[in-house]
Amino acid sequence: MRLSVLDLVPVRTDQTSSDAVAATVALAQAADRAGFTRYWVAEHHNMPAVAATSPPVLIAMLAAQTEHIRLGSGGVMLPNHAPLAVAEQFALLEAATPGRIDLGIGRAPGSDPVTSMALRGPAGRDDTDVENFPQYLDDVVALMSANGVRVAIPRQNYILKATPAAASVADLWLLGSSMYSARLAAAKGLPYVFAHHFSGHGTAEALATYRSEFTPSDVASEPTTFLTVNAVVADSDAEATALMLPNLQLMARLRTGQPLTALDLVEDAEDVDMAPQVQAMVDSGLSRAVVGTPQRAAQQVRNLAEQFGVDEVMVNPVAAARRGADARSSVARERTIELLAHELL
Repeated sequence: MRLSVLDLVPVRTDQTSSDAVAATVALAQAADRAGFTRYWVAEHHNMPAVAATSPPVLIAMLAAQTEHIRLGSGGVMLPNHAPLAVAEQFALLEAATPGRIDLGIGRAPGSDPVTSMALRGPAGRDDTDVENFPQYLDDVVALMSANGVRVAIPRQNYILKATPAAASVADLWLLGSSMYSARLAAAKGLPYVFAHHFSGHGTAEALATYRSEFTPSDVASEPTTFLTVNAVVADSDAEATALMLPNLQLMARLRTGQPLTALDLVEDAEDVDMAPQVQAMVDSGLSRAVVGTPQRAAQQVRNLAEQFGVDEVMVNPVAAARRGADARSSVARERTIELLAHELL
């Protein structure tokens, strides 16, 4: 069993962005010490509860403060960026820390339409960027390769590379939560990760399709995959459930179109009078998560790995904090990964 971490860099109501980033550094260092395989940071924009807006910036920061763990994006939302910019960023990260960088790429914008438009800038990029996603994906792969991309211009072929003398290439992963991403990853022969922590539905079908339709490539000779899951581990089931409640309520607000806020503290979440629709979403999220005592949570991870035929599980430690906690740390999140590591690694 391999364990990895997904981090959205959550911002609690008692934290500034600076506090949230400091807590992420501490969490990554804890994962590094505990023997986790990889640590991925997400890309979201203009969200009060999420400070992970720039994966390459965060990865560079974490690479300087960890020793062994692989670092990557979960993921870079490619329609927001020029393929060359992404290729250059991750080629440079790989050059600085060879063998430790993963480039996870996604198709979703990770933001609202207004923010997406602002990200794409004055060049006039639009929704065709989503339609062109497969080509952009090919461009990133080629630009990071030793040979680069041959661009045909009048009277010459121009060679374009992400870095001038790449000795190694970041591992590329395609991320998704739909059949589209599963089929695209299979067709292009790419490693694939299903966002089970976000969707929770269609995981088995997507992974089965990916495996059955996989075409070997220079990137991967056989289907390579794992999945993600939300997790909170504590000394008791009741405490684990309480620590997960703020995140579950936040996701329910997101899915019902309510105004978003920073992540509540546990005591504030417990005081919320949830409407039946929100309560149903909270209950559904709880049923799909890894939550409970160390022994119970470890068995849930083993069951997930067996159910979906994977030997690596990436946990998104979503434990909130109680009032009075140190704003520059996330003790419950650190404890979640440490307790899981003790049982599984």
